[in-house]
Amino acid sequence: MAVVTPRVFVSHLAGIAVFDPNGDQVGRLRDLVALLRVGDRPPRLLGVVVEVISRRRIFVPMTRVTGVESGQIIITGVVNMRRFEQRTSETLVLGELLDRRVRLVETGEEVTVLDIGITQLPARRDWEIDKVFVRKGKGGALRRKGEVLTVEWSAVTGFSLEEHGQGAESLLATFEQLRPADLAGVLHHLSAKRRAEVAAALDDDRLADVLEELPEDDQVEIIGKLKDERAADVLEAMDPDDAADLLSELPEEEKERLLALMRPEEAADVRRLMAYEERTAGGLMTTEPIVLRPDATVADALARVRDPDLSPALAAQIYVCRPPDETPTGKYLGLVHFQRLLRDPPFTLVSSIADTDLPALPPDTPLPEVTSYLAAYNMVAAPVVDEGGALLGAVTVDDVLDHLLPDDWREDGLHGSAAAGLTGDRHAGERADGR
Repeated sequence: MAVVTPRVFVSHLAGIAVFDPNGDQVGRLRDLVALLRVGDRPPRLLGVVVEVISRRRIFVPMTRVTGVESGQIIITGVVNMRRFEQRTSETLVLGELLDRRVRLVETGEEVTVLDIGITQLPARRDWEIDKVFVRKGKGGALRRKGEVLTVEWSAVTGFSLEEHGQGAESLLATFEQLRPADLAGVLHHLSAKRRAEVAAALDDDRLADVLEELPEDDQVEIIGKLKDERAADVLEAMDPDDAADLLSELPEEEKERLLALMRPEEAADVRRLMAYEERTAGGLMTTEPIVLRPDATVADALARVRDPDLSPALAAQIYVCRPPDETPTGKYLGLVHFQRLLRDPPFTLVSSIADTDLPALPPDTPLPEVTSYLAAYNMVAAPVVDEGGALLGAVTVDDVLDHLLPDDWREDGLHGSAAAGLTGDRHAGERADGR
């Protein structure tokens, strides 16, 4: 009787949980590492890239993978927790093979790779790529109308050639449900070429959210490869404080050019933030907190808090101010915590329940004092008020943490030494030959 070997398409594996033999989650799968071979021999899978809880990415060889099942991967043994670094001979299946344009050997027709099928060799732990799911026709916006088919790896050619202008639609589809911080992790670990292609394929709002989660070097690289008009649109979609931080990293000429292309009101907020020292309340604050007039009701406040585009920290409290409602506002009167809004009737005026005793921060308050303020009053955000009593913005705890953590925390995390008990050194030859 013929042995039936399992086959899995890699789009179904993106982001699934990885467990140890005891059932404890180690992390999530972010990619697969393959070794392309000469001729039409199917590529062999060397291992998987797993993002552990600290957001560090590690390499787990396929010999440590004991199960690839619906919704989960099981690994065993001792693995190296050293950060994964791609070697020149290796290819990332999700990051580099999806969306490639290759040709059918039989007809020479150009096709676009939508998915990759992998299979386990009989009676062994080795896995290889054996199927390619493709769509006929050239890449581009109309490619969805082409015929789709699944072919053997040997039936296509062109994977070994460097491709310029590779699309990103299929890659993004595999990570569609990722949070911005997790998608930022995917972009950070791609090559500069693929990073630019993926960024170009994201819509402005999604790219803005992802940029806010990337290290500064990646932000500068990506924004520098966008056309000026689109770069300005993305900056407008970012939180003003994050846009100000990014622009401050650019050369003066480029910074002014992009500010001139932004809408005047958006550019004004960013310029105002850039006027403050970086590690002060003014430099850390966002200029878009929830501001309500004294005659607004609890119902009005709750309606504003429900805005899905607000971060949890900004939605935690509203600021009561006299007109105008945009920062800098009229006289700042006090703030109302979200919990208080839940305890009072909807018709209650916010001015009657505002906390007027809590001091506000001047814009020149240094970072250590901002941190102490949040800790002392158990706050997730703090009002920033000028000498005239106008609300300038609010400092949120996430922005404070960004400046307290090490510069490379987004890349490495604070606790990258262990995960679920899987620590130790990998044998020198393990990754080279998969054993």
